[in-house]
Amino acid sequence: MFITGLFMPLNEKIKAQVIEIMEEYLEFKRPPVELRHKLDISYRIDGQSVIIAEIVAIHFETIQMVESPIAKATWVASKKHWKVFWRRANQNWDPYPPVPTVKTFPEFVELVDDDTHHCFWG
Repeated sequence: MFITGLFMPLNEKIKAQVIEIMEEYLEFKRPPVELRHKLDISYRIDGQSVIIAEIVAIHFETIQMVESPIAKATWVASKKHWKVFWRRANQNWDPYPPVPTVKTFPEFVELVDDDTHHCFWG
């Protein structure tokens, strides 16, 4: 049974805010252009979630870029807050123990950038 509204994507106002904030953050956080073929960061919006990922080059027979998600924020419209998740080594998303929710998206980005508990960037 599908429950209406349970998996709705972000509304346009929130999505526009997320894009603006993430584009500014990437401008600040991304490595220099000459290194981006080896290491970069990105984000994507997936339904009600925003996922930040590292992109790393692996070298086997050819150079291949692999995306490794590190942080996720999921908008909970009924509570008007963002749930904060970090990606464990076992690839599971777990709530971020020190701060499992934030009221605003900029708070989420600040948590990820500060990474005081070394959960996101290692």
